[in-house]
Amino acid sequence: MADRAMVVVRHIISLLCFWLPAERRKKIERWLRGREEFRKLQRSDWVLMSWGKSGRTWLRVMLSRAYQLKGNLDASDLLDFDNFKQHDPQLPAVFFTHNNYLRDYTGNQYSKIHFQGKRIVLLVRDPRDVAVSQFFQWQFRMRPKKKFINDYPPHGSAIDVWDFVLDKEAGVPRIVDYFNGWAQAIPELKDVLVVRYEDMRKEPSDVLAKILAFTGTEVTADQVEQAVEFAAYDNMKKMEEDTFFKGSGARVKPGDKDNPQSFKVRKAKVGGYRDYFSDEQCQQLEKMVAQLDPLFGYGGEQP
Repeated sequence: MADRAMVVVRHIISLLCFWLPAERRKKIERWLRGREEFRKLQRSDWVLMSWGKSGRTWLRVMLSRAYQLKGNLDASDLLDFDNFKQHDPQLPAVFFTHNNYLRDYTGNQYSKIHFQGKRIVLLVRDPRDVAVSQFFQWQFRMRPKKKFINDYPPHGSAIDVWDFVLDKEAGVPRIVDYFNGWAQAIPELKDVLVVRYEDMRKEPSDVLAKILAFTGTEVTADQVEQAVEFAAYDNMKKMEEDTFFKGSGARVKPGDKDNPQSFKVRKAKVGGYRDYFSDEQCQQLEKMVAQLDPLFGYGGEQP
């Protein structure tokens, strides 16, 4: 209830600030969102950290199903911070974040010190695939206000996928910087499990079991397998078409049912970025990704 009240307060303040210059409104909005996130961070049992379009929704659905089976909860409920814990205290409060607005509230623009003492699952994905997927998110799903407060290309901009992936605020350069920042922070934070999307595609059961063990929730091998099967691509696609998850808002819902590019569950393809670029462009992207810390195992051509 307190979380909802803070969201209402944020909306009211945003309305009252309509007369301020755009950049000032942006700073206020980001600070208020950061305050909401910080309160959740403090109360969370563990943190799922990622850059957008790194497979977080897929992992959220797998986690949701595993927790549902353990706690005998409804399959159409999607894990959203502490909603499962409210029904069953043995289930965790999971804080999903990109460490975006938190920085504006804490003032820790580069440091990750506000995460100290928390178990963190850091979900990563090849920045080239992330940037392409984010382009379609920006084009078909992202609200104009969200584009503005997160420094994405303005709503309605006439840019193509190549322009987008080269963008310093939204594309591959920003994603590489983000991952490298986390590589530098891991030794200080210590309790961090790095999970690669590509490994999750190859061995979803093994990766999910590893995450659940790391974060301290005991589930059976059968429950893990059921969770993986439940979140399989075809079933995820169908659940999105049918708006299966109640109360999830636009999280698992197509922007336009007649446009497959507007679906949250789009292709889920490893190395799919190559479908959009020439060999020369792929080589240029390869040089960018070569700047990544070797911790993540990217750089060069991925299988």
